[in-house]
Amino acid sequence: MKKILIHTLVAVALTAGLSGCGDSFLDTKFYRGQDLSEGLTTVPVVSSALNGTYDNFYNYRFAGNYAIAIGDIPTDVTYWNGVTGHWSAIYGYTYLDTEGYLADIWEYGYKAINQSTRVIVGAQALYDKASDDEKKELDRDMAEAYTMRGYARLMLTNIFSHQIKVNGTDFSDRPGIVISDQVILPETQVARSTVGESYAAVVSDLKNALAHFKSGGSRTERVYWRIPAAHGVLARAYLYMENWDEAITHARAALDSAKVTSLADTPSAYRALYAGEQSNNESFFSLAINATKNFGASSLGNVWSVYCFSPSPKLQRLYKESDSRRSIMTWGARNKPATPYYGSGKFNLAGSSPYFATNYIVNAPEMYLIQAEALLQKGDLDGSRKALLVVARRDVSIKAVGDLPQTKDALYSFIKDERARELFQEGFRLWDLRRWDEQAEVYAINAPNEKYTYTNYKISDLVYPIPADEVNAGFGVTQTPGWSDALPKK
Repeated sequence: MKKILIHTLVAVALTAGLSGCGDSFLDTKFYRGQDLSEGLTTVPVVSSALNGTYDNFYNYRFAGNYAIAIGDIPTDVTYWNGVTGHWSAIYGYTYLDTEGYLADIWEYGYKAINQSTRVIVGAQALYDKASDDEKKELDRDMAEAYTMRGYARLMLTNIFSHQIKVNGTDFSDRPGIVISDQVILPETQVARSTVGESYAAVVSDLKNALAHFKSGGSRTERVYWRIPAAHGVLARAYLYMENWDEAITHARAALDSAKVTSLADTPSAYRALYAGEQSNNESFFSLAINATKNFGASSLGNVWSVYCFSPSPKLQRLYKESDSRRSIMTWGARNKPATPYYGSGKFNLAGSSPYFATNYIVNAPEMYLIQAEALLQKGDLDGSRKALLVVARRDVSIKAVGDLPQTKDALYSFIKDERARELFQEGFRLWDLRRWDEQAEVYAINAPNEKYTYTNYKISDLVYPIPADEVNAGFGVTQTPGWSDALPKK
């Protein structure tokens, strides 16, 4: 199959009129009156349908931008200079249940989920009568679809539900998202599962993915879901569940299957990771966004350029002068102390627009940080420091485990800061702050001196509302009780 994710591929092959916003659960123009499962009658069509699923997944309204950006924007690591109106309500905690960014994330997340399900169901229907070669292709298609669905479910659960664990306290019984392993047809009555059931579905999807990858193999190109990425997302889910043993197991499996044993630890080597399209050899899965495939020219690079977001002064202070990651922190020509203009950081694609810079979704450094945190929680401080060192050596002044904190509390604090330093722009900070139950500082103003509008905010209680149009449609999706009461108050 060609290394290409063609816009409207499935639209051409199977449906018509695939855009627009609807009034009910999956009752969009995309789904209205369509039964794609009836169209998935051959193995090539299933594979084409999978490519079309990537198209929605890549869209800037989901993994291409919004679903990632929302994990960084309203946190202590991000500063908005106020010049544009993009994301202002999310950043300032003034959003309503009619917020457009939330509606788009919900819609396109479920497009990816339901299309992934159609691919899985279609492949299953063909499997028994398929040839051996066809079964291998179907296994691979199902593996990628399961991984995509598991990732999308995890993202939607994070955004629209309470954190499953907060420093050991279990919130599994709170309202989660809509879960179904069958294709949800238009205008179907549905109900929200619990957070625990939502996470169980994520884990099930990713385990199914790994089983099918074992039978069907995986592609070499990082623009497709592969074995290392499936292990990586599963490790992430287990970390959030505080299942330390499984988090360690799958983080190691991700690194082993990708044959990653070290990371770039000099300024020049670090800059090279972000030098061009697909240049990051530490990534397990990345989006094929470039000047010709850019999904509306609105990739995540927009957030860190024309949308006027930048690393907060607080985050900047976390990097020492000797930290190689500072090498990609540049500032635009219009930069002023009071209104900083960032040079896009990880999206500063040389010779092109940050609109078209690649979005790296699952990456090796996160796996080392998962191990470091999980091992510390198990009391293995030596193991934690060894895993942490691989990432911490981005700061060239850190050369050995002896340069890292020796007590548990100090080491934990360092790991938290290291996740901020390393994972900035990758959309993890909000979920980290929530699960650690940080008394957060959010909505930074008055650069460069920096004043936080809200301090000591119990951010673990934050839950984004289900879009009002979805709730009001009357197809069974209920609103999260008390979501607005959990917003910070001046």
